[in-house]
Amino acid sequence: MAKEKKPYKGATLIIALIIFCIVFGAGIGLLAAWVKSTPDVDPSKEQQDATTFVYGENDWLIARLHAGEHRIPVDIEQIPQHLKDAVISIEDERFYEHHGIDPKGILRAAVVYVKNGFKKTQGGSTITQQYAKIAYLTSKKTWFRKVQDQVLAIKLERKYTKDEILEMYLNEIYFGSGAYGIQAAAQIYFGKDVGELSLAESALLAGIIQRPEGLSPFKNLEGAINRRNLVLEKMAELGKITREEAEKAKKEEVKLTTKKSATTNQAPYFVDYITQYLIDKYGYDMVYKGGLKVYTTLNQKMQEAAEETMKMLPEGEKDKKGITQPQGAIVAIDPKNGHIKAFVGGRDYQESKWNRVSQAVRQPGSAFKPFVYAVALQNGITPATIEVDEPININGYSPGNSGGRYDGPITIRKAIEKSKNTIAVKIAHKIGIKNVIKLAQDLGISTLVTSGEPNDLGLALALGGATKGVYPLEMAEAYTAFANNGVKSEPLAILKVVDRNGNILEENKPKQQAVLSEQVAYVLTDMLKSVISGSEGTGRAANIGRPAAGKTGTTTDYNDAWFVGYTPDLVTAVWVGCDEKYKGELTYMQKNKISSGFPVRMWDNFMKKALAGTPVRDFTRPAGIVGPLAIDVSTGLLAGPTTPPEKIINEIFIEGTQPTAMSNPYPVVYICPDSNLLATDFCPTPVQFFYSSQEEIPTQYCTIHSSPITNPGNGQNNSGNQNDLDPNQENENNTVEPNKPDNEINTHKNNKNNQTFDPPNISENNSEG
Repeated sequence: MAKEKKPYKGATLIIALIIFCIVFGAGIGLLAAWVKSTPDVDPSKEQQDATTFVYGENDWLIARLHAGEHRIPVDIEQIPQHLKDAVISIEDERFYEHHGIDPKGILRAAVVYVKNGFKKTQGGSTITQQYAKIAYLTSKKTWFRKVQDQVLAIKLERKYTKDEILEMYLNEIYFGSGAYGIQAAAQIYFGKDVGELSLAESALLAGIIQRPEGLSPFKNLEGAINRRNLVLEKMAELGKITREEAEKAKKEEVKLTTKKSATTNQAPYFVDYITQYLIDKYGYDMVYKGGLKVYTTLNQKMQEAAEETMKMLPEGEKDKKGITQPQGAIVAIDPKNGHIKAFVGGRDYQESKWNRVSQAVRQPGSAFKPFVYAVALQNGITPATIEVDEPININGYSPGNSGGRYDGPITIRKAIEKSKNTIAVKIAHKIGIKNVIKLAQDLGISTLVTSGEPNDLGLALALGGATKGVYPLEMAEAYTAFANNGVKSEPLAILKVVDRNGNILEENKPKQQAVLSEQVAYVLTDMLKSVISGSEGTGRAANIGRPAAGKTGTTTDYNDAWFVGYTPDLVTAVWVGCDEKYKGELTYMQKNKISSGFPVRMWDNFMKKALAGTPVRDFTRPAGIVGPLAIDVSTGLLAGPTTPPEKIINEIFIEGTQPTAMSNPYPVVYICPDSNLLATDFCPTPVQFFYSSQEEIPTQYCTIHSSPITNPGNGQNNSGNQNDLDPNQENENNTVEPNKPDNEINTHKNNKNNQTFDPPNISENNSEG
């Protein structure tokens, strides 16, 4: 039988070769098309700059962002050699060696890209490529544009000298704060011409190029200095300067001008906040030249109210940097959707551009306590739960109350109202500080440290003693869950971005998360109302004439003072404090002992103006809430028939946590005022008296007079009733009948359930509240 003929083995190879040729040819054709479509090198064909407009609610024009008016071209001869060396060292060290494209740089960037899990951490573009992108192309990142900027770089290198390219580059690039070009940057940051810049100043400006807004020394001086030092190290490594020159430049003090930024806007701290986001997403040129329309959540009336409120800060004093202290921060958020309505990051933007709403981490003090009590409510603790306010020592931690005052047995509601430190720490110890951290993080607090040393795993966190601190913006975010039935709303600043052609680049919706149950949020809010409306509330000055809740906070050293408060429609965080503390010196806050009362009054002023003319609404009571029930404040149980009226409070509970037992009835006895013992038949002026417990009743009868009113053996008394029992037994009304002591003993006994508990003061005075 003849063998079956096999197909020709080379057929597959031929087919593969044909496909390869087709794909290769198509690739070459596509590449050729890309190259052909690359614009000619002609500066006159640069894209026309267009102003970006930023709007608030109801098309309120907040800012114009543009660059054209703030570019001052200079010749390469006017630029110091150390500045040129600084830029080349950090941006393109082989600038004078390549022909527009740096293969070594591309390879290095590719290796770093792979090593970092395909995340871009290092650029491979030369100075020539960077200029090509800025001057001729869009900011859109595609392979098509990458090919074009490489082709353009080669064309530029053929047409211009290296110095000409460097001159165009330094006149074109952005340096932050509205400064385009090196001359504008020199004037805005240092108040001098580029030719007058020192080595250290030149290195700082060269370092800014990487992230102009993020590294602006007006906003992030520490970051700018760190980057400057990196540039100096690179210059020394490449032999542009000596090690000694580098070290000397590192020690040079940064002397910034107080000249205003190149762009003057309303709500400048807010504009900075959104501009950084826009630049990170779309690039500097798109934001300052691209003609965008940016629609934000800012409310004009509320913003103006916040700026006016900031003027309430005391005149203060200048710190070592020439910045007036104390400073402040106000941020207001609509809890229903997270819309930022007002945003002020300092008392004077022209003096200090540091944004204390979103960039400053500060110790929250007792404003952190609601996170503790929210977890407590989740674990069955109620507003009527009794804890003893007393000196404590838990594993060596001994916080004290403000003023060193202790009140003995106290309800959780009253502990919040009076901001008792000992109770907050006791509760945190019971429920676990890790659970408090978890809730705070779920509510949006991002700065808590849970590993390494130091960390936030200690009980000091219950009083706001955080390792790093918290951002005012995140504190406001966290409180949105309290105001919004347990649902946290992330801060939202930008609603929509539209390009110059009317295309919507982004449109943002609220981002929300249910963190607490409706019941926990409602009961917590009801307790926080007591901070404002309670007779002993630390926030009494914030009574704005409508339902509101909140919490004060003051740190032990008086350097940070807070009030974070809210209505159903608006959450507002107010912080007051000094930016820095200097060793051996007291800050203005410390010298004047400015506590939370100051931000409370600022909050009150702002909220009255911000909410003027709006409907008054209370917090919606959800299902699953019981009460108000009459509670015996001495026991936390249901009030009994003989509970004195002054011991009864009305309290609400999450269903299932309310007390079901009645408070032990108060025994009633008759006391002889002459002997302070149980009265007899012959005591002339027996007095009725209520005791708080059976154990407190005297066990002996009066020895001054002859016999008892009620004979234990025959059940008789002076009134002839047959139902009276032995004074140490309970009758059906749960009372016994002997009498009231003299004034001294009466005063002592009558205060048994309304005492002031004053053990010796301890030296440590932690955050007030």
